[in-house]
Amino acid sequence: MDHILTGLVWLFVPAVFLLAVASELGARWWIHHRSRYYVFPPGLRLRLRPDPEISSHLESLVRFDVNRQGERGNDVPRSVDGLYRVLVVGGSQPEGYLLDQDTSWPGALQRLLETPDHKERLGASNVHVGNIARSGVGSESLDLILERVLPNYTRLHMIIILVGASDVLRWLEAGAPPSPPRPAPASEVFRCHPELTFGWKLKQLALVELFLRIRHRWLRPVQLHESACKWIRKARAMRARATQIQTTLPDPTPMLAHLDLHFRHALQKALAHADRVLVVRQPWFDKHATPEEMAYMWHGGIGQAWSEEVTTFYSLEVLSKLMALLDAEVARVAQELDVEQVDLMPILERNLRTYYDFFHATPAGARRVARAVAAAVLRQPLPSTRARRLGPHAADTIDGADSGDLRQRVS
Repeated sequence: MDHILTGLVWLFVPAVFLLAVASELGARWWIHHRSRYYVFPPGLRLRLRPDPEISSHLESLVRFDVNRQGERGNDVPRSVDGLYRVLVVGGSQPEGYLLDQDTSWPGALQRLLETPDHKERLGASNVHVGNIARSGVGSESLDLILERVLPNYTRLHMIIILVGASDVLRWLEAGAPPSPPRPAPASEVFRCHPELTFGWKLKQLALVELFLRIRHRWLRPVQLHESACKWIRKARAMRARATQIQTTLPDPTPMLAHLDLHFRHALQKALAHADRVLVVRQPWFDKHATPEEMAYMWHGGIGQAWSEEVTTFYSLEVLSKLMALLDAEVARVAQELDVEQVDLMPILERNLRTYYDFFHATPAGARRVARAVAAAVLRQPLPSTRARRLGPHAADTIDGADSGDLRQRVS
């Protein structure tokens, strides 16, 4: 009997080992060949408490919930009959990391468009706004995101794009070189993707990665982050004590050429996959800042202020000039491709009630953006006028009843 048990053990152990190896190799094959690209892990749920010193206008608790399609937003309705589906892409401004789910302007846009009269105007029985904008995404990363993510979708009714600041900032961080910065790897653009490298330590196993993905998608655990973005305080302090402030405008030609190439490609991809494309142009704090306002600024460093000590910064005047040049390039490319535009600069006040730094909106600023974007979505463009530039009263251009309803719903 002992000999039989010993024999069974000697058969069982190798069988379990071989099964484990086969399962691991199968998991690696599935991730590499069958999994998809997602900007956010499907099912991610964060609860953020922003560092209170970032801005007194931010909410004390922020919900950041990602649906099973990898979008920040509500779950997509089971029935797609009569569903008007909108996808928001771009950088940190539409991501709204420090704004609550319903306060970020894509979240507020969802609330505006799902009212009965606005659904009727869109010819829809339901509306869904999904947001895959992410901090640090510039035109090149946007081009890559649309290439890899749009195959996850059937044809969309509308894609809304807001991108631009990261093109300027990444170029300045690299010291404004004569060539664009290196392309961001997939791991910096997508938080869930098939281009993973695995090893044989526990944390490097594909089976562990699959377990975490399933856990996020179906169990949806909540992760609490206290003092979120506390590093902004340090970055502001670095700018305040900078040993050098660059006031000379660097030659923007390489940055603008890089933007033209990838932004154009991104728009072409969006146009091929959606009935309408709307470019929301990047706003910024374009004014001579008071000492109080300067204390809230941290962008424009040569180096990455969130991860290293930075001693040299470009002046806000240089940042504003570069953003104006970039904005003109974005508008020109959009017009050439006959893409609708919204210019936010005339409708956002330059103060700390609207911005909590040079680029990012407070809840009040996000509400204003949501109204302007909603007005553009609800305006059904004629083919000959799709490329017209929306003026400073974009949020007031729908009919009087709708305009009043917009203000009431998001005030």
